[in-house]
Amino acid sequence: MSKRPTPPEEPDDEALLREALKDVAPLPDPGRVVHPPRRRDPVAGQTARDEAQVLRESLAAEMSVELMLESGDELAYLREGIDRQILRKLRRGHWVVQDHVDLHGLRVGEARDLLVDFLNESLKTGRRCVRIVHGKGYRSPNREPVLKKKVAAWLRQRDEVLAYCQALPADGGSGALLVLLKARKP
Repeated sequence: MSKRPTPPEEPDDEALLREALKDVAPLPDPGRVVHPPRRRDPVAGQTARDEAQVLRESLAAEMSVELMLESGDELAYLREGIDRQILRKLRRGHWVVQDHVDLHGLRVGEARDLLVDFLNESLKTGRRCVRIVHGKGYRSPNREPVLKKKVAAWLRQRDEVLAYCQALPADGGSGALLVLLKARKP
């Protein structure tokens, strides 16, 4: 039997480094003073955590239950936990508007009562997508829409409202909202 030749042992990394640096001389001492790191003032950690928590809560106060998106005059809302694609589809007219209610010209109390009745009836009959016309406020004092923000706030209070957005121009534009409701349970 013939013995296999054993491969030569490879030198370790330290030996290779020593060999590579054998002719290197250290730099002369420049005489600089090296100061120890400056001691930092203690930080009140719990105070900082408390302040950060208060800030988070104040910024997310309304967002904890829902995600509300408002840019300029356009209103949009998506209930927390609902996929953002739902709002995108609603904006693009993915769902057929199955019914509508016209609130503009009504007093605030009358509008709220009619809206509540309309939503209850829509849920009862299984309607998923409805249009709520709140008006643009052309006949209001200062030409400001009175019902627009009130309707938006009322809708956010209803658990069965999953999302809403400004209607397409052909459906009322900034004077109306498209609303997506929860499916009726069988």
